[in-house]
This record gives sequence, structure tokens and C-alpha cells, in this order.
Amino acid sequence: QVQLVESGGGLVQPGGSLRLSCTASGNIFSINDMGWYRQAPGKQRELVAHISGVGSTNYADSVKGRFTISRDNAKNTVYLQMNSLKPEDTAEYYCWTPYYGMDYWGKGTLVTVSS
Repeated sequence: QVQLVESGGGLVQPGGSLRLSCTASGNIFSINDMGWYRQAPGKQRELVAHISGVGSTNYADSVKGRFTISRDNAKNTVYLQMNSLKPEDTAEYYCWTPYYGMDYWGKGTLVTVSS
């Protein structure tokens, strides 16, 4: 029942910025926890950033001070603003939300940081 669609990935130079967007279906978005995960080639999927239904956030240590997660409930959208990007940020980025005990994921958007 829940559908998540990411956008905003692409190729960016080290030190550059990108903003990812995730648009969600349904009326659960306004109260649900939301998160961004990423998976680099040959590595496990890892949490990047999380935001609760009331706006509380947390981040992976590797992105603190560089990434910001936010949400716009009127647009059913969660964002990930990524600044000062590094080559090690290269990964497929996935939007996530729980719904009645199930994990729901977007299909992902690829971020490549390279000169």
C-alpha cells in the first residue's frame, strides 16, 4: 500500500551538493518515521539519516555536518540535502518508512561523486 519514489541523484564533483527527494503515497507520511539509507558496491546497506514524524533527526557519523534530512508533509516528501560530498558518499540511496510492522523502500537513486 505504501509507495516511495526517490529522485535527485546524479553525478557531482567532490565538494559539490545534491538534494534528494522522496515522495510517499498515503496519509501515513505525516506521522511516520522516514529515513535515507545507502548501499555502495560490495557493502551492506547503511542508515544515512532519519527523521521522525515530529521532526527529530539523527545521522550517521560519517555525514554529520554535511547532510540534512527534512520533510514537507504538505507535499508528502522527505528530502536529503547533501553538501561537501566526498567520493565515499557514492552509493545507491534509498528512502525508507515502516508501516504496520513492514519495511517499505523506494527503488533507489544513484549518487556518484567523482571528478
